[in-house]
Amino acid sequence: MTVTALDPRTALVVIDLQAGIVAAPTEPYTGEEVVARSVELADAFRARDLPVVLVRVSFAADGADAVPGRTEAGGAGGPRPEGWDVVVDELAGHPGDITVTKRNWGAFHGTGLDVQLRRRGVTQIVLTGIATSIGVESTARAAHEHGYHVTLATDAMSDMSAEAHQGSVERIFPRLGETGTTREILELLARTHD
Repeated sequence: MTVTALDPRTALVVIDLQAGIVAAPTEPYTGEEVVARSVELADAFRARDLPVVLVRVSFAADGADAVPGRTEAGGAGGPRPEGWDVVVDELAGHPGDITVTKRNWGAFHGTGLDVQLRRRGVTQIVLTGIATSIGVESTARAAHEHGYHVTLATDAMSDMSAEAHQGSVERIFPRLGETGTTREILELLARTHD
């Protein structure tokens, strides 16, 4: 187990577990596996009155608020199906949860996430979600830059390829925080917050 500590005010931040993203093929874990592990963590955080943040990505129908700029990969382009940006039912519906809508890869830029966390005295975040090397990694980088302790639940996230997931887990995350499995994080949570 690499994860060593959870601060008294740790928040769970769940990235992009919404209908249109969870349905996409991911590796090394399916969207359903990522959702199930994120639900386990969310339930444990809620039971201890620790914040749960559900981050979703969405854009205006005309795409006017999407990130501009030329890329070699091109833009996501085109209209998205109705409901693609709705948080999955397994995580939605808890009135105490914080919902953040982003229009970038990371959950900090252009949102109120930092303010929401700081007003609740949060000093550490545990991250889950899809995709490991995009939304999760971007959010982890910004959290680290904002001075939060970062913990990454490596089996509660997945990517479009196993290689992209492993690249983040093995090369980037150790420079941003601590990693652990859902089970390891739950065990540490029980030891330190019960």
